[in-house]
Amino acid sequence: MPNVTIYTDGSSLGNPGPGGYGIVLISGPHRKELSAGYRLTTNNRMELMAVCVALEALKIEGCEVTIYSDSKYVVEAVNQRWVFGWEKKGFAGKKNPDLWMRFLRIYRRHRVRFVWVKGHASTVENNRCDALAVAAANSTTLAEDTGYDPDNA
Repeated sequence: MPNVTIYTDGSSLGNPGPGGYGIVLISGPHRKELSAGYRLTTNNRMELMAVCVALEALKIEGCEVTIYSDSKYVVEAVNQRWVFGWEKKGFAGKKNPDLWMRFLRIYRRHRVRFVWVKGHASTVENNRCDALAVAAANSTTLAEDTGYDPDNA
């Protein structure tokens, strides 16, 4: 199975406010960049959506995936296994349940490892993701984050 390295970042211009995500996927000689912007969302939603979209972009199931993210919200929820407890309790009282359920569906199709990186530091690909996310958030063609719920975000 292929080894895939993924860098992700999310950004919001106000929290809530316009937001976007940026992704860099690398597998062997292949490299792909993805980004999208939304009219009204939060930073944590964009961080988590970036991971979901990145994993959904993989064309082969069962990949060995390493995801580098500067989001402690996402990285710790998975590495500390909190998200699995939230799932057992139906995400009661948790923010962004739509994205966490989406994440778990695609996460289980691969072997995924998360690595936290310091944001806005020397990680070239993380900085590229940040630039993609900010550009997407500033775009004139912003989509609707249909799962955004101001009472649960």
